[in-house]
Amino acid sequence: MLQAALFDFNGVLVDDEQLHLDGFNAALAPAGVIVSLEQYNERYLGFDDRGAFVAMLRDHGLAHDDERIATLIRAKSVVYGALAARSLTVFDGAALLLRSAGDEVPLAIVSGAMRGEIDVALRLMAAAAVPRVIVAAEDVRACKPDPEGYILGLSRLGALVGPLDPARCVAIEDSVAGVQSACAAGLRVIAVAHTYAVDVLRAAGAHAVFAHVREVTVDDFHALVSAAEVHGR
Repeated sequence: MLQAALFDFNGVLVDDEQLHLDGFNAALAPAGVIVSLEQYNERYLGFDDRGAFVAMLRDHGLAHDDERIATLIRAKSVVYGALAARSLTVFDGAALLLRSAGDEVPLAIVSGAMRGEIDVALRLMAAAAVPRVIVAAEDVRACKPDPEGYILGLSRLGALVGPLDPARCVAIEDSVAGVQSACAAGLRVIAVAHTYAVDVLRAAGAHAVFAHVREVTVDDFHALVSAAEVHGR
């Protein structure tokens, strides 16, 4: 029986990766660093802000001390906030799936996004009260593909509703790093091919892959857990 649902945020609920890239590039412009969309998708997608800035600076042979990273995160947050206020796009069907899942089981958001960014999008989706738990970038030390965020999400949900079996909980992700993170936490994983190809997400370990989040229903969450129980895995 399905016990809980855990949703990624960027790339699953909101189509904002271009806004993030614009924010990264604006913050890095004084250092002469420009990241292309292709580079971002291949190298940095799935990182939280801290991890992305560290990787970007390191890849360009630049210092990446904590003070510099903190300054860049603040600068990027300002740019992202301004862009999101004007042009944040919610994926078709995302709000419906989020609310439908939340009506049936305890639900968490587990994301590398900053909490303020998540709060803005949830209000836009009229779903601010749906997640019982939000695990944001500020809450973890290691970003995806490390499983820390999902392990913390399960722990916090469990503290509210009782112990959870990860194999009876479903995560929905869109990135290779996200799929790997959720699998490493022992979750069943649905992936949506918004950014990565279907075969790439399957190769990363996703148990089911859909072309778009609008195609996913809560019945698919139940079916994934039921299939695992029948086959004993």
